[in-house]
Amino acid sequence: MFIVLHAANRYFVREADPTLLPLSAFLSGLGLVMIWRLKPDLAIAQAIWISAGTIAILVVFSTLRRYQWLKDYKYTWAIVGIILLFAPAFIGVERGGAKLWISFGPVSFQPAEIAKIFFVFFLAAYLGEKRELLSISTKRVFGFWLPELKHLGPLIAMWLISLVTLILERDLGTSLLFLGLFLVMLYVATGRPVYVSLGFILFIAGVTASYFAFSYVQARVDIWLDPWIDPSGRGYQIVQSIFAIASGGLTGSGLGLGHPTLIPAVQTDFIFSSIAEELGLLGGVAVVLSFLLFTLRGLKIALLAKNDFGRLVAVGLASVFALQSFTIIGGTTKLIPLTGVTLPYMSYGGSSILMNFILLALLLVISAKEATQVE
Repeated sequence: MFIVLHAANRYFVREADPTLLPLSAFLSGLGLVMIWRLKPDLAIAQAIWISAGTIAILVVFSTLRRYQWLKDYKYTWAIVGIILLFAPAFIGVERGGAKLWISFGPVSFQPAEIAKIFFVFFLAAYLGEKRELLSISTKRVFGFWLPELKHLGPLIAMWLISLVTLILERDLGTSLLFLGLFLVMLYVATGRPVYVSLGFILFIAGVTASYFAFSYVQARVDIWLDPWIDPSGRGYQIVQSIFAIASGGLTGSGLGLGHPTLIPAVQTDFIFSSIAEELGLLGGVAVVLSFLLFTLRGLKIALLAKNDFGRLVAVGLASVFALQSFTIIGGTTKLIPLTGVTLPYMSYGGSSILMNFILLALLLVISAKEATQVE
């Protein structure tokens, strides 16, 4: 499949960034090997989703090489994204304490995976138009120089969306991902660190209020602070994850020779722990460096972009990828509270695989367009 993608890459986007496709091939291949080792019955399904991702890349290559028209439908992307983001709260199913999935018979998917791409399109178009207004400060509030209140609407709206997501869907990771995406894109568009500071303060305030108001948030935070208060119950996953990572040592136990299957949901939330156990510190660092390099190349594409929309889309896509990777690896290593997001390209999950392949295709299209300077 990746040979087909390489051929399509050379045909449709010859001047595209040369490192993104090999990196995604490495991460997807290693993830598929680990899923085959952990849950053999799910490996075929994962391979089918990788095939669907391959088809999605080919569709993007053939239809979106002139991607500028996407900014003409910014409010459409916003409305559809909000509907997709909140749909699981009303018609979704609960797994692991979070309501992130919608099921149709044997098939289930996370609408938030699709929504994050739509939000990137909306924010890139909106901030590209309003960045000058957002960059001008006219009022001083509590020591912060801010623009007119009406221009702060998007910041307040994204804070409310992230907070409502936390309340309705019971997932801190998705809430953090969408607010973080907005703050990064807002900072890149305006160059004003005050927005990041203000957004961070609002997020901490919302999470603190949720901690005292909702028991599931309190449970997540308490287990993060001390999983040993209930090591055979609520803290079982994170305790087993820590043991698995620690037992891997420098070079690991060897593929198939560890015991990562003791971790519940290891093929989704804890696949990094299984890699660290069986491939050791060297394997874990190789994976982390691959995610860092992918993010770096995405930001490099943004730096080389000749127009605001392309620049902001590339920044948004790279930020989504980086934030999602950090959130899940941070959760499995107990750096931050555990969340329900998946590790891009590696975790089992159809919607995650499909949307990350589309993310890859969009970055390749933007990099090829800017390299050839075709408007």
